[in-house]
Amino acid sequence: MSDMLLKAVFWDLDGTLIDSEPYWHEGEMEIAAAHGGYWDEDLAWSCSGTPLDHCAKTMIEHGTNLPPEQIAKAMVDYVAKKEFERVPWTNGVLDVLGSLVDAGIPSVLVTTSPRRLAQNVIDHAPAGAFAGFVCGDDDLPHKPDPAPYLAAAKMLGIETGVAGADGAAALPGIARCVALEDSATGIASAVASGATTIAQLGFNRNAKADGPQCASIDGFAGITAEALNAFIRQRLGS
Repeated sequence: MSDMLLKAVFWDLDGTLIDSEPYWHEGEMEIAAAHGGYWDEDLAWSCSGTPLDHCAKTMIEHGTNLPPEQIAKAMVDYVAKKEFERVPWTNGVLDVLGSLVDAGIPSVLVTTSPRRLAQNVIDHAPAGAFAGFVCGDDDLPHKPDPAPYLAAAKMLGIETGVAGADGAAALPGIARCVALEDSATGIASAVASGATTIAQLGFNRNAKADGPQCASIDGFAGITAEALNAFIRQRLGS
């Protein structure tokens, strides 16, 4: 497609690529109940999109009688078991991935989840969809630092840097990459990297349309490689 400015798509995992928040919340509630703590859906959502150690600390503050590292491990074990049984793809996302494959646009998964969860999703994605992933086990600062998204761009040989003001030619290549995120932490990371950041509002009740993202979508209906390319064209004013 001669007018395709889109170079790559960077995908957040939970609440964007897969609808896994129910798994995390169920696991947190089960762990809290088994170890003297109190946990409910509101508390669970308050920790969505945050690092595991933050969630574990919050659970301890609400009475869960386990060390934070044991809480984090139990959470990951619970979710891993569920996701290995069935990857909970968000509605319509496999069609988006298929459209990107057809257009020759690579994707990279950018997540703070552990390597085994990231690898499982990649293994079950459409053939050729993902060029690789950046995960929470990598030796990088976590979101909201831009480092994970900068690493994803580097993986594909896409240049990063400060954007210019005189059109597409002056912008670093990462500006021609779409980052799909749902949490405030992830959106901040993607925006700081220079990627064209799109907020997914459809699967996370905490997602907000008034953040620093370039645009927002509510689900994946109508989202194709060309639709994502249109966001790039809009940002670049071309």
